[in-house]
Amino acid sequence: MCLLLGAAGVGKTLLLSSRDAKGELGEPPPTRPTVGTNLTDIVVHRKITIRELGGCMSPIWSSYYGNCHSLLFVMDASNPTQLSASCVQLLGLLSAQELANASVLILFNKIDLPCHMTMEEIKSLIRLPDIIACATQNITTVETSARNGTGLATVLLWLQDQHRCSS
Repeated sequence: MCLLLGAAGVGKTLLLSSRDAKGELGEPPPTRPTVGTNLTDIVVHRKITIRELGGCMSPIWSSYYGNCHSLLFVMDASNPTQLSASCVQLLGLLSAQELANASVLILFNKIDLPCHMTMEEIKSLIRLPDIIACATQNITTVETSARNGTGLATVLLWLQDQHRCSS
């Protein structure tokens, strides 16, 4: 199981729905805020189930940590205020005992927007090097745009690598 978490409005649902049935990028579909959870199966060498939890569900995210092998955490690279709040959520996830062995991919989404922050700005704002140095998890980062597909191939490769070794 892979969890897909992040604050409301960061683009989690669009990330899961950015590809058509043949795996090709198409026109981004309209999305609505996720209330509850969405399950999506993707196949990259093997079937991986991704459970997306709505941002409004963050108080009960911990109920879903049990079977988590990997974690996709999405942050909005165009919203400095929300990025700070997302950092607090991320720190909570990284300190959860049940996620101590989960691999983590942080997606800085919405880099297609003209107001997005650079990776250097983000690293400085949330002190990302310090977070990575102190975490027990293996943390990787990627810049993405769910709208135009930037970075999605990297996300799929990361998922493939993380779930290749799992049973």
